[in-house]
Amino acid sequence: MTDQTKWVYDLNEGDASLKPLLGGKGANLAEMHRIGVPVPDAFTVTTQSCVASMNNDGEWPDGLAAQIDAGLARLEERTGKKLGSPENPLLVSIRSGAVASMPGMMDTILNLGISDETVAAVAALADNERFAWDCYRRFVSMYGEVVEGIAPNVFEDALTEMKAAKGAELDTDLTAEDLKELTQRFKALANEALGGHWTTDPKEQLLRSVDAVFRSWLNPRAEVYRRSQGISRDLGTAVNVQE
Repeated sequence: MTDQTKWVYDLNEGDASLKPLLGGKGANLAEMHRIGVPVPDAFTVTTQSCVASMNNDGEWPDGLAAQIDAGLARLEERTGKKLGSPENPLLVSIRSGAVASMPGMMDTILNLGISDETVAAVAALADNERFAWDCYRRFVSMYGEVVEGIAPNVFEDALTEMKAAKGAELDTDLTAEDLKELTQRFKALANEALGGHWTTDPKEQLLRSVDAVFRSWLNPRAEVYRRSQGISRDLGTAVNVQE
Protein backbone atom coordinates (compact mmCIF):
# COMPACT_ATOMS: atom_id res chain seq x y z
CA MET A 1 0.00 0.00 0.00
CA THR A 2 1.27 3.46 -0.90
CA ASP A 3 1.36 6.64 1.12
CA GLN A 4 -1.76 7.70 -0.83
CA THR A 5 -3.95 5.03 0.82
CA LYS A 6 -6.95 6.62 2.51
CA TRP A 7 -6.86 5.41 6.09
CA VAL A 8 -9.37 7.87 7.63
CA TYR A 9 -12.95 8.69 6.57
CA ASP A 10 -15.00 11.60 7.92
CA LEU A 11 -18.60 10.85 8.88
CA ASN A 12 -19.93 12.48 5.69
CA GLU A 13 -17.68 10.38 3.43
CA GLY A 14 -19.15 6.99 4.27
CA ASP A 15 -22.35 4.99 3.86
CA ALA A 16 -23.62 1.45 4.48
CA SER A 17 -21.83 0.08 1.40
CA LEU A 18 -18.43 0.76 3.01
CA LYS A 19 -18.99 -1.67 5.90
CA PRO A 20 -15.92 -3.84 5.03
CA LEU A 21 -13.75 -0.70 5.30
CA LEU A 22 -15.52 1.28 8.04
CA GLY A 23 -16.74 -1.66 10.13
CA GLY A 24 -20.34 -2.09 11.24
CA LYS A 25 -20.40 0.85 13.65
CA GLY A 26 -18.64 3.31 11.33
CA ALA A 27 -20.77 2.37 8.33
CA ASN A 28 -24.00 2.61 10.37
CA LEU A 29 -23.03 6.02 11.78
CA ALA A 30 -22.24 7.28 8.28
CA GLU A 31 -25.51 5.91 6.90
CA MET A 32 -27.52 7.52 9.72
CA HIS A 33 -25.79 10.81 9.03
CA ARG A 34 -26.50 10.44 5.31
CA ILE A 35 -30.25 10.05 5.85
CA GLY A 36 -30.39 12.94 8.31
CA VAL A 37 -30.29 11.30 11.74
CA PRO A 38 -28.50 13.77 14.08
CA VAL A 39 -25.64 11.57 15.32
CA PRO A 40 -22.59 13.10 17.05
CA ASP A 41 -19.84 13.96 14.55
CA ALA A 42 -17.01 11.48 14.01
CA PHE A 43 -14.30 10.08 11.83
CA THR A 44 -13.40 6.43 11.29
CA VAL A 45 -9.96 4.82 11.01
CA THR A 46 -10.37 1.94 8.55
CA THR A 47 -10.19 -1.80 9.11
CA GLN A 48 -7.32 -1.79 6.57
CA SER A 49 -5.31 0.35 9.00
CA CYS A 50 -5.68 -2.31 11.68
CA VAL A 51 -4.79 -5.14 9.26
CA ALA A 52 -1.74 -3.27 7.94
CA SER A 53 -0.56 -2.65 11.51
CA MET A 54 -1.27 -6.26 12.55
CA ASN A 55 0.70 -7.58 9.58
CA ASN A 56 3.68 -5.36 10.38
CA ASP A 57 4.28 -6.30 14.03
CA GLY A 58 2.13 -3.43 15.27
CA GLU A 59 3.89 -0.72 13.29
CA TRP A 60 1.46 1.72 11.71
CA PRO A 61 1.36 2.18 7.93
CA ASP A 62 2.90 5.35 6.49
CA GLY A 63 0.61 8.33 6.64
CA LEU A 64 -1.87 6.97 9.20
CA ALA A 65 -0.85 9.22 12.12
CA ALA A 66 -0.89 12.28 9.85
CA GLN A 67 -4.33 11.38 8.49
CA ILE A 68 -5.71 10.95 12.03
CA ASP A 69 -4.29 14.36 12.93
CA ALA A 70 -5.94 15.88 9.85
CA GLY A 71 -9.22 14.09 10.64
CA LEU A 72 -9.13 15.53 14.14
CA ALA A 73 -8.51 19.04 12.77
CA ARG A 74 -11.54 18.70 10.48
CA LEU A 75 -13.67 17.39 13.37
CA GLU A 76 -12.58 20.36 15.51
CA GLU A 77 -13.49 22.75 12.69
CA ARG A 78 -16.93 21.19 12.18
CA THR A 79 -17.80 21.11 15.90
CA GLY A 80 -16.24 24.44 16.82
CA LYS A 81 -14.49 22.68 19.71
CA LYS A 82 -10.83 21.86 20.22
CA LEU A 83 -9.15 18.88 21.90
CA GLY A 84 -7.43 20.21 25.02
CA SER A 85 -9.05 23.67 24.91
CA PRO A 86 -9.60 25.13 28.39
CA GLU A 87 -12.55 27.18 27.06
CA ASN A 88 -14.51 24.87 24.73
CA PRO A 89 -12.99 21.39 24.90
CA LEU A 90 -13.76 18.58 22.48
CA LEU A 91 -14.27 15.25 24.24
CA VAL A 92 -14.25 12.09 22.14
CA SER A 93 -14.86 8.38 22.52
CA ILE A 94 -12.60 5.86 20.80
CA ARG A 95 -14.52 2.68 19.98
CA SER A 96 -13.81 -0.41 17.95
CA GLY A 97 -16.12 -1.31 15.10
CA ALA A 98 -15.50 -4.68 13.49
CA VAL A 99 -17.24 -5.75 10.27
CA ALA A 100 -19.06 -8.50 12.20
CA SER A 101 -20.62 -7.54 15.53
CA MET A 102 -18.48 -8.54 18.53
CA PRO A 103 -20.33 -7.06 21.54
CA GLY A 104 -18.17 -6.42 24.57
CA MET A 105 -15.12 -8.13 23.13
CA MET A 106 -12.89 -5.16 22.47
CA ASP A 107 -11.88 -2.11 24.43
CA THR A 108 -13.32 1.40 24.47
CA ILE A 109 -12.04 4.75 25.72
CA LEU A 110 -14.54 7.44 26.76
CA ASN A 111 -14.11 11.15 27.61
CA LEU A 112 -10.70 11.53 25.95
CA GLY A 113 -9.84 15.23 26.09
CA ILE A 114 -10.75 15.71 29.74
CA SER A 115 -7.75 16.82 31.81
CA ASP A 116 -6.60 19.21 34.54
CA GLU A 117 -6.78 21.95 31.88
CA THR A 118 -10.30 21.16 30.62
CA VAL A 119 -12.24 19.74 33.58
CA ALA A 120 -13.40 23.18 34.78
CA ALA A 121 -14.77 23.99 31.30
CA VAL A 122 -16.57 20.63 31.17
CA ALA A 123 -18.12 21.39 34.58
CA ALA A 124 -19.18 24.88 33.45
CA LEU A 125 -20.61 23.70 30.10
CA ALA A 126 -22.55 20.89 31.81
CA ASP A 127 -23.40 23.11 34.79
CA ASN A 128 -22.46 20.11 36.92
CA GLU A 129 -19.11 19.86 38.69
CA ARG A 130 -19.74 16.34 39.95
CA PHE A 131 -20.42 15.12 36.40
CA ALA A 132 -17.10 16.59 35.20
CA TRP A 133 -15.01 14.95 37.89
CA ASP A 134 -16.85 11.66 37.45
CA CYS A 135 -15.99 11.78 33.71
CA TYR A 136 -12.37 12.56 34.56
CA ARG A 137 -11.86 9.75 37.08
CA ARG A 138 -13.52 7.28 34.69
CA PHE A 139 -11.24 8.43 31.86
CA VAL A 140 -8.10 7.98 33.99
CA SER A 141 -9.06 4.42 34.93
CA MET A 142 -10.19 3.48 31.39
CA TYR A 143 -7.13 4.96 29.71
CA GLY A 144 -4.84 3.50 32.36
CA GLU A 145 -6.23 -0.01 31.93
CA VAL A 146 -6.79 -0.15 28.17
CA VAL A 147 -3.89 1.93 26.86
CA GLU A 148 -1.22 1.67 29.55
CA GLY A 149 -2.01 -1.86 30.72
CA ILE A 150 -2.47 -1.00 34.40
CA ALA A 151 -4.29 -3.72 36.34
CA PRO A 152 -7.97 -2.79 36.90
CA ASN A 153 -7.81 -3.61 40.61
CA VAL A 154 -5.40 -0.68 41.13
CA PHE A 155 -8.30 1.72 40.49
CA GLU A 156 -11.07 -0.48 41.87
CA ASP A 157 -9.28 -0.81 45.23
CA ALA A 158 -8.80 2.96 45.45
CA LEU A 159 -12.50 3.51 44.73
CA THR A 160 -13.48 0.96 47.39
CA GLU A 161 -11.17 2.65 49.93
CA MET A 162 -12.61 6.08 49.10
CA LYS A 163 -16.20 4.88 49.56
CA ALA A 164 -15.31 3.28 52.89
CA ALA A 165 -13.54 6.43 54.07
CA LYS A 166 -16.49 8.64 53.08
CA GLY A 167 -19.17 6.26 54.35
CA ALA A 168 -20.56 5.97 50.83
CA GLU A 169 -22.46 2.84 49.86
CA LEU A 170 -22.58 3.58 46.12
CA ASP A 171 -20.35 5.43 43.64
CA THR A 172 -23.20 7.92 43.25
CA ASP A 173 -22.96 8.80 46.94
CA LEU A 174 -19.54 10.41 46.36
CA THR A 175 -19.55 14.21 46.04
CA ALA A 176 -17.77 16.35 43.45
CA GLU A 177 -15.03 17.04 45.99
CA ASP A 178 -14.70 13.30 46.71
CA LEU A 179 -14.37 12.54 42.99
CA LYS A 180 -11.81 15.29 42.55
CA GLU A 181 -9.76 13.73 45.35
CA LEU A 182 -10.25 10.28 43.79
CA THR A 183 -9.09 11.51 40.38
CA GLN A 184 -5.84 12.82 41.88
CA ARG A 185 -5.41 9.47 43.63
CA PHE A 186 -6.01 7.59 40.36
CA LYS A 187 -3.40 9.72 38.58
CA ALA A 188 -0.85 9.16 41.33
CA LEU A 189 -1.48 5.40 41.22
CA ALA A 190 -1.14 5.40 37.42
CA ASN A 191 2.19 7.21 37.58
CA GLU A 192 3.37 4.82 40.28
CA ALA A 193 2.37 1.78 38.20
CA LEU A 194 4.13 3.17 35.12
CA GLY A 195 7.23 4.37 36.93
CA GLY A 196 6.76 7.91 35.66
CA HIS A 197 4.23 10.41 34.39
CA TRP A 198 1.82 9.25 31.73
CA THR A 199 1.30 11.63 28.84
CA THR A 200 -1.24 14.40 29.37
CA ASP A 201 -1.05 15.51 25.71
CA PRO A 202 -4.56 14.72 24.37
CA LYS A 203 -3.33 14.24 20.78
CA GLU A 204 -0.80 11.67 21.92
CA GLN A 205 -3.50 10.06 24.08
CA LEU A 206 -5.69 9.83 20.97
CA LEU A 207 -3.01 8.10 18.88
CA ARG A 208 -2.18 5.72 21.72
CA SER A 209 -5.88 4.93 22.19
CA VAL A 210 -6.34 4.09 18.49
CA ASP A 211 -3.34 1.79 18.77
CA ALA A 212 -4.83 0.16 21.88
CA VAL A 213 -8.04 -0.62 19.96
CA PHE A 214 -5.95 -2.19 17.17
CA ARG A 215 -4.19 -4.31 19.80
CA SER A 216 -7.48 -5.26 21.45
CA TRP A 217 -8.50 -6.95 18.16
CA LEU A 218 -5.90 -9.57 19.09
CA ASN A 219 -6.74 -9.87 22.79
CA PRO A 220 -7.54 -13.39 24.05
CA ARG A 221 -11.27 -12.86 24.62
CA ALA A 222 -11.65 -11.42 21.10
CA GLU A 223 -9.72 -14.35 19.62
CA VAL A 224 -11.90 -16.90 21.48
CA TYR A 225 -15.09 -15.10 20.41
CA ARG A 226 -14.00 -15.01 16.75
CA ARG A 227 -13.22 -18.72 16.77
CA SER A 228 -16.62 -19.51 18.31
CA GLN A 229 -18.43 -17.35 15.73
CA GLY A 230 -16.31 -18.20 12.69
CA ILE A 231 -15.10 -14.60 12.22
CA SER A 232 -11.77 -14.19 10.42
CA ARG A 233 -9.07 -12.29 12.31
CA ASP A 234 -7.92 -10.97 8.91
CA LEU A 235 -10.93 -8.62 8.79
CA GLY A 236 -9.40 -6.30 11.40
CA THR A 237 -11.38 -3.66 13.25
CA ALA A 238 -12.12 -0.06 12.39
CA VAL A 239 -11.78 2.62 15.07
CA ASN A 240 -14.45 5.29 15.51
CA VAL A 241 -13.43 8.64 17.01
CA GLN A 242 -16.70 10.35 17.91
CA GLU A 243 -17.69 13.56 19.64
